[in-house]
Amino acid sequence: MSLIIGLILWLVAAAVVLLVVDRLNLGLKVGTFGNAALAAVVIAIVTVVVEWLLGVLGISLGGGLLGAILALIVAAVILMLSARIFKGMSVSGFGGAIIAAIAIAVVGWILNWLLGLLGLV
Repeated sequence: MSLIIGLILWLVAAAVVLLVVDRLNLGLKVGTFGNAALAAVVIAIVTVVVEWLLGVLGISLGGGLLGAILALIVAAVILMLSARIFKGMSVSGFGGAIIAAIAIAVVGWILNWLLGLLGLV
């Protein structure tokens, strides 16, 4: 149950982060909370699939620096692809996408840390 709560909190936090990056004019426009939430869900799913595929291929990143870099690149690429799919969403190059990905990663890390302190993860 705590895994589901953590996932829901992460998805909401990621969507809010995307909206904040949008409002700060850092190269990403999401338009609505719905677009931001859909992008967050797609980022989560694709990141899990890529990490699983790497595991199947015997490539272990160990969740360290390489894992973090991979997650950032996946998130940035997904944001760029999402901008082509979702109406009202746009990304001005890889720079805007990577800024949003870094913001999502930082907030996700803080959220996981807080949930760990509360014993929810």
